[in-house]
Amino acid sequence: MKKIGLLGCGAIGTQIALAIDSGKIPAVLTHVYDTSKEAAVELVSKLNTKPEIVENSHLLSSHPVHIIVEAASQDAVRDVALSVLQNKRDLMIMSVGALLDESIYEILSDACSDFKKTIYLPSGAIAGLDGIKSIKDELESLSITTTKHPRSLKGAKFFETSDIDLDSITSPTTIFEGTAKEAVSLFPANINVAALLSLSGIGSEKTGVKIVADPNTDKNTHHIEAAGKFGKMTFTIENFPDANNPKTSRLAILSAIETLRKYCSDDIRIGT
Repeated sequence: MKKIGLLGCGAIGTQIALAIDSGKIPAVLTHVYDTSKEAAVELVSKLNTKPEIVENSHLLSSHPVHIIVEAASQDAVRDVALSVLQNKRDLMIMSVGALLDESIYEILSDACSDFKKTIYLPSGAIAGLDGIKSIKDELESLSITTTKHPRSLKGAKFFETSDIDLDSITSPTTIFEGTAKEAVSLFPANINVAALLSLSGIGSEKTGVKIVADPNTDKNTHHIEAAGKFGKMTFTIENFPDANNPKTSRLAILSAIETLRKYCSDDIRIGT
């Protein structure tokens, strides 16, 4: 049975831990860490099988685990990912936006090769990545329009220099248009889907992103368009926000759980 270490004990980390504890993921959660010791203690209190709380993030991969699951932040990826691979553990990353920093991507890609380990990126809150990956060499344009309730966007770095007042928005309003690289930098907790899409396709500087704030919606909606020599693809995904964290779609959590389940299982694999 696979042993898992968890980095991040917030909404996503908690749901992953509960899925392991319930047997939905055939593995055992052996170690956890969060910058908030209280969050880690609260998570462990909810579990029947109690993992050990380690004192710092780098200690997670020093234990005999098979994979570390990052459910914390882009900063956590920058700080910990390389040491996880150097310790010869696999890694699953939820904060995919960190990989749009080309230097980080190259370092981690080289480390995967050097240490014969794998980084897993769940498809998160969108669908269609199998198709995008299959036709990436023939892609000519790729874009995503994300629509969320204003409360799901609050606290983003973008608003530190923007005059937009989310509380004053009364109808669907485009608050950002740019590249995936720009979007992930300005909305690090909101738009990891753009990072995943760009990594699957034509890169972060060629993938277009539009973010719409809509006070009348109760969903996180992602509309993807891809065109090229292969033809054209369009996907629209309407997700309900997670009850415990409106910045995260429920589908993102379910995707993470399924990715881990496949990692820990010997069964038929569906999809590219």
